[in-house]
Amino acid sequence: MNAGEQLSLWGLIQNASLLVQLVMLLLLLASVISWVMIIQRGLYLSSAKRALHNFERRFWSGADLNKLFREGNERAEKGKTDGVESLFRAGFTEFTRLRQQGSSGPEAVMEGTERAMRVAMSREQEKVEMNLPFLATVGSVSPYIGLFGTVWGIMNSFRGLATMHQATIATVAPGISEALVATAMGLFAAIPAVMAYNRYSAKAEWLLSSYETFAEEFSSILHRKVHSG
Repeated sequence: MNAGEQLSLWGLIQNASLLVQLVMLLLLLASVISWVMIIQRGLYLSSAKRALHNFERRFWSGADLNKLFREGNERAEKGKTDGVESLFRAGFTEFTRLRQQGSSGPEAVMEGTERAMRVAMSREQEKVEMNLPFLATVGSVSPYIGLFGTVWGIMNSFRGLATMHQATIATVAPGISEALVATAMGLFAAIPAVMAYNRYSAKAEWLLSSYETFAEEFSSILHRKVHSG
């Protein structure tokens, strides 16, 4: 292998020690998985935002609650209901059930309704925040894993220099270069993960805040409805 091939990216990876290669493989897997999650989270959060706007537009247009509930049930049977509509369906289902029993007072009806919406909110929060901890972990840990590979590779290079009578740049450069590839791969895995985590965390926080606002407004509507008889 000539000097040019030895200092190429593939040559540096091939000539790295086994531990450094394992570090590179780990970082590559982390990068691939994080990119899959970045794309999946981006699509989900965009879809949840559209669903929120579409449902709120229908809800505040003055549509009948029973009609909205029936439409939501039809979408749920097809697996298409999610987000804020799940809160609506959970709250309205419990509200209707408790009122039909006739044995529960207005306050008990509202307590049950709000409890059902809190449970639905917890489920939606899990969906919205799914995979974000993994992206945060990749973003924070990958540079250190890459740095570990670099330190190990440089240690091996200096260990090899101890057996040489005369050290030159030509003898030191390949070992240090292949060690630095691990740092580069650590940054390559970390930077997109950190950027995606920050962006998606802000989107998730906005969505959950919107869900909570809707739940409070819907609860007020039901409160007036149950007290009006």
